[in-house]
Amino acid sequence: MLYSILLGVIGGPELGVIVIALLLLFGGKKIPELMRGLGQGVRAFKEGQYDEKPTPEPANKEESASK
Repeated sequence: MLYSILLGVIGGPELGVIVIALLLLFGGKKIPELMRGLGQGVRAFKEGQYDEKPTPEPANKEESASK
């Protein structure tokens, strides 16, 4: 339901204003770098979701060596 409400709020003119504002704030050369960094961050987040959780190290290393 929320998705259908938000879908009608942002249209063509709104997206145009957002794109122009981004170009004015960051410039044409900086936008691809920002998008590349965003994509790498999303990719790292997705990979991190499926990685196994690391096993916790023992608090005292001498106790683990004697076992």
